[in-house]
Amino acid sequence: MASKSRLTVFLVSTPLVVLAVAGGLLGTSALARQQGLPQLRMFEDCVQLIRGAYVEPVDIDKVMDGAMRGLADGLDSSSAYLTPAEVKDVQSGASLGAGETGLVITKQFYLRVVGVRDGSPAARSGLRTGDNIRGIDAQPTREMSALEGTRLLRGAPGSKVVLSVFRNNVVDIRAFPIERAALTTPPVSSKPLAGGAADLRIASFGPGAAAALKSAIDSATRGGASRLLIDVRGTADGSPDEGIAAARLFVKSGVIAILAGREATDQIKANANPGDGSVTLPVVVLISNGTAGAAEVFAAALSGHDRAELVGEPTAGLASVEHLVPLPEGAGLWLTYQRYLTIDGQPIHERGLRPTVGVEEPFVGFDDTPPTADPVFDRGLEALKKAKGA
Repeated sequence: MASKSRLTVFLVSTPLVVLAVAGGLLGTSALARQQGLPQLRMFEDCVQLIRGAYVEPVDIDKVMDGAMRGLADGLDSSSAYLTPAEVKDVQSGASLGAGETGLVITKQFYLRVVGVRDGSPAARSGLRTGDNIRGIDAQPTREMSALEGTRLLRGAPGSKVVLSVFRNNVVDIRAFPIERAALTTPPVSSKPLAGGAADLRIASFGPGAAAALKSAIDSATRGGASRLLIDVRGTADGSPDEGIAAARLFVKSGVIAILAGREATDQIKANANPGDGSVTLPVVVLISNGTAGAAEVFAAALSGHDRAELVGEPTAGLASVEHLVPLPEGAGLWLTYQRYLTIDGQPIHERGLRPTVGVEEPFVGFDDTPPTADPVFDRGLEALKKAKGA
């Protein structure tokens, strides 16, 4: 889910931000009045009450650490307060290790699985979208950011990590020992379907995914395919730029994606180039709660230009860019400062995409045998029979 740009250090030094950060940390009531934020005065009062009236002496550093985590938790699932040690890890640029579990995670009280890479160690272990990770190697995740959790999941190939996971029952916690490995599953795979259709599975929008998709389409059409069913269910890793590049295959003109900041005028638009839109076959895209990031940008572009119906479940709503904002004493904020929009200007981040045809994925418990039927796939095929090309 995270691209290299997400690990870029963003140093904010404008006087307004410095004053706001300093005022929030020091509880300056004068600044609270000037900025019209009575909550800052209330915050100062709470700190003083805790220091003077709590039943026993408190570790004020621990209290403030919890308060800062609470501030970030009130923003979105991608933003986080980072301790000085976590900031050093990010700033060091040290390699996270070539061994991966294949999980993309987000923060939802505990850490929550968004996507599971096809053929990955996590997929082989039986982890699924929606699983809650309560611990990583016995470290509780309640106060752990998704950024820190992602770092802990990485390591040397062959090394092991044990995840404490619950699915639908918080008291039914299972241990999942996972051996990290380099991910080698191809980003795109294809198989022919009856009736002249091709099933294209995009497992990742990592480097080369768009080119692999073009190659798979070319091969499918040479084999007689006249319709395309593109499956991005559970696809959550890769770069949005790769998702945009893949969308260019289908979109001939107009805006493909929008990256927006805080102000309405702060937008970067990716437009179709001459020669884009070479694939004109009818298309249906399968989506799920595990469709995130680059896959959402890709699906939004095709849906927005009426190049594909979306069949399945609402997507994850994780399409943003974060940067590190250093704070005094070495701590920092991992802060969302840009988010992707649909071509009609609606945020994808925190909202997700809604399917044209809604179909729920069947729930599979820890001890259940996965069903052989795939209702989302079947409905996608039905929609594809009626779909029109460009």
